[in-house]
Amino acid sequence: MSNPAAVLPVAGKAQRRPSLAWTVFALLFAVPTAGLSLFRAIPAEWPLPVVQLLAFTPWLVIPAAIALLFAGVGRRIWVVIATTVLLVAQLFWLFPLDAGKPVGPPAGTATIPVKVMSLNTEYGEADASTIVELVRGNGIQILVLQEHTQSLEDSLHAAGLEELLPNRVSEPRDDAGGGAVYSAFPLEPDGLLPDTPFHMAVTRVLVADAQTGSRSALELTNVHALPPVDERIEQWRSDLVTIGRQASSPGNHVLMGDFNSSYDHHEFRTLLESGPGDGTLVDVGTATGGRFSPTWPMEGMALPGTILDHVVTSPRIGSSGYMVRKVPGSDHAAVLATLAVPAG
Repeated sequence: MSNPAAVLPVAGKAQRRPSLAWTVFALLFAVPTAGLSLFRAIPAEWPLPVVQLLAFTPWLVIPAAIALLFAGVGRRIWVVIATTVLLVAQLFWLFPLDAGKPVGPPAGTATIPVKVMSLNTEYGEADASTIVELVRGNGIQILVLQEHTQSLEDSLHAAGLEELLPNRVSEPRDDAGGGAVYSAFPLEPDGLLPDTPFHMAVTRVLVADAQTGSRSALELTNVHALPPVDERIEQWRSDLVTIGRQASSPGNHVLMGDFNSSYDHHEFRTLLESGPGDGTLVDVGTATGGRFSPTWPMEGMALPGTILDHVVTSPRIGSSGYMVRKVPGSDHAAVLATLAVPAG
């Protein structure tokens, strides 16, 4: 007769093997995710490869969730705790509680609804008819374009854009530095941001509500920051500082366009802290839960996608109806939103 006790250690080892294997799987997902998360958690001027990787931070929630799932199957308590903390951090960054929110105008102040849209046209190659259809179908009142060219301007004219938005301030160029603002409201050019390679024009927009007769003024900045590539990363940082400084004065500021940065970049969050007084500027996409609505790349590289295009406002401006729409011919998506601008 065999001794039952002699079998017990072997059975115990067999029971432990699945636990160890699942723990290893959990760590294979958790360790690199934790490494990238450290860069996200520490507000510093990281080197170029880190800056580029940080743009894709929202997608870290997937390997963090997989790591927690494997840890739960593996049943090692320290791994479960570590992966839980890791997933909570990803969720906090995905839906940040510390993000700026619209505070709105003082009680009793009327607001003017203004529908806006921004698009990097990729050297003017974006499809003009799609742009016009987006404007028409969504009742857009202010359209801001980056990388605007004379060819695109002619195509937009032929597609009937000026019948919808008759006022225009534009500087078409053959390189990536061109820009344009089309509007249903009167426009007044108000200069350029200083010391930026791409021309970032400031335009005063005199908005009005036809139903109530309320009026107000917007300081609109057409944003196109230099991308963080090679030695130009320092100019990228300088551009974001300049953009933030533009919105530090009192008034109704709207900064729209291609920031070439995401909410997960320390430099972009610092820009948002540049609001007037103690106010924090509002990234409309983040404030309305649009962190999983990438705006780039819409073609070419097979990447998960990130949010480089933003609508940023003064805290007194409300926002709703945030959307991202693909436009054929451009590697960026169009960003749309409805703003509530304080009257007066």
